[in-house]
Amino acid sequence: MKFVDSCKVKLIAGAGGNGCVAFRREKYIPHGGPSGGDGGRGGDVVLEVDPGLSTLLDLSWAHTLSAEEGEKGLGADCYGRGGADKVVRVPVGTQVIDEATNEILHDLTEVDSRVVVCKGGRGGRGNMHFATPYDKAPRRAEPGEPGEERTVRLELKVMADVGLLGFPNVGKSTFIRACSKARPKVADYPFTTLVPHLGVVSIGEEANFVIADIPGLIAGASEGAGLGHRFLKHVERTRALLHLITLTDEEGRDPVSDYEVLMKELKKFDPELAKRPMIVALSQSDRPEVQDLFPELKKRFAKKKIALTMVSAATGSGVRDLTIALYKLVKGDLPEED
Repeated sequence: MKFVDSCKVKLIAGAGGNGCVAFRREKYIPHGGPSGGDGGRGGDVVLEVDPGLSTLLDLSWAHTLSAEEGEKGLGADCYGRGGADKVVRVPVGTQVIDEATNEILHDLTEVDSRVVVCKGGRGGRGNMHFATPYDKAPRRAEPGEPGEERTVRLELKVMADVGLLGFPNVGKSTFIRACSKARPKVADYPFTTLVPHLGVVSIGEEANFVIADIPGLIAGASEGAGLGHRFLKHVERTRALLHLITLTDEEGRDPVSDYEVLMKELKKFDPELAKRPMIVALSQSDRPEVQDLFPELKKRFAKKKIALTMVSAATGSGVRDLTIALYKLVKGDLPEED
């Protein structure tokens, strides 16, 4: 399924039905009086969170979504039927942003969230409401009010406890496969992962957390280089970060400089992101050259007051200890087992 995390759509609530001008004309009732009913109210446009959705793909094709209009009033004191609401299902983590003002109208972060984005118009009153002692046969009624209308931008930000950061090919996808049932693509070329992947990491029977693999982070990501500008927003929801580094053959790069570059990109995008609790881990520790480099890197990171750890997703070495540390970082101590 194609991953779509942003789309623009026009929302139009239903207009209210017009009020009716009518009079009772029944046998043996010579002075029946006005009997025009009210028009029905227009339907609302409602956004409802569906936990089964993970993309805005369906809405990316819908340029306009309209609720049903209310029916007009009828004679014999009959009111018009109200218009049906237009219920739009969206994934959890969707933000509703007014396209004209760039204001965040709603932030749907709960599974049972349901909000009215555009309210339907009120139905007009029929002439039976306008009868007075001085005008017993009014020949006027109110028109229905138009429904609200606005163009909104829907932005999806994945909901995860831990965001997984790192340059391409440091082993992020392999790590998330090793610690959860998520199955992102793994290959030996950059930008293998093109969309965020969520995985549930289970530590025990009642201890688990959600981790997100954030793709496309390189130098200049905050300005749009690589895929980072598009996907850095998904880090904003996370409560903690796991920063993976490793040894590469690329000239001018080393694990410490990779860490510093991505931290700089985080600060540019949102200074608060760089302040999140973080664990830095040296991945691919099954490689002898990585093991040999670890003592030196540990000292260099210690000068930055960072405790560097080592992990190998390929062999599983250090994976459980790292996931337990992440759990404690976001949720506290592990629950006691019976």
